Amino acid sequence: MAIPVGTQIFDSLRTHQPQLGRRGAMARVEELLSLVGIPHPKERMRAYASELSGGMRQRVMIALAVASGPKLLIADEPTTALDVTVQAQIIAMLDRIRRELGLSILFISHNLDLVAEICDRVYVMYAGRVVEQADVVTLFETPRHPYTRQLLRCIPRLSDSTGPMPTIPGLPPQIGQLPPGCSFAPRCDQATDQCGTGRPPVWREHGHMAACWRIGR
Repeated sequence: MAIPVGTQIFDSLRTHQPQLGRRGAMARVEELLSLVGIPHPKERMRAYASELSGGMRQRVMIALAVASGPKLLIADEPTTALDVTVQAQIIAMLDRIRRELGLSILFISHNLDLVAEICDRVYVMYAGRVVEQADVVTLFETPRHPYTRQLLRCIPRLSDSTGPMPTIPGLPPQIGQLPPGCSFAPRCDQATDQCGTGRPPVWREHGHMAACWRIGR
């Protein structure tokens, strides 16, 4: 059964903030829709998701996510399937919400250009494990893990328009069938026999961390 977007947010508010009452919750729904940049929020409250564009649906989902007053918002690929203009609008809106509501955002994305633009700290994961972490400037300027370096090489550049786009050979392992050593070793151009023998040690320096046998050797 289809439910109007305003009703969905209203139900969340009544569950998490019952002290608002019905009238207060309805007013807050309108405030939240306005906060995420939806025009004419009072009228849009009665709309169904199928009547909204992809960008508008994404905004409603963000309003629903912050309705309970979280300290942390987990944004998992929030710009997927949106055109570049709408992507920029969503990112600007998320940053404004972060500042106005005083919350933190865990931004999950494969778009490294977006990560570089909006994140303070970056965690790079491979096969379900963190292989490198650092502040955003350090990670993009001096990546230490081979996987991070190869990811950055794969970012399309206008200067590289002649010739094939760089890729990482091979396929990721199945999560239930991880190799005994470094999970990235079968695809790594720097791997040695040691990389397949055990979990790599964790290197740390000035808040920069990477899990690799090759670092420092």
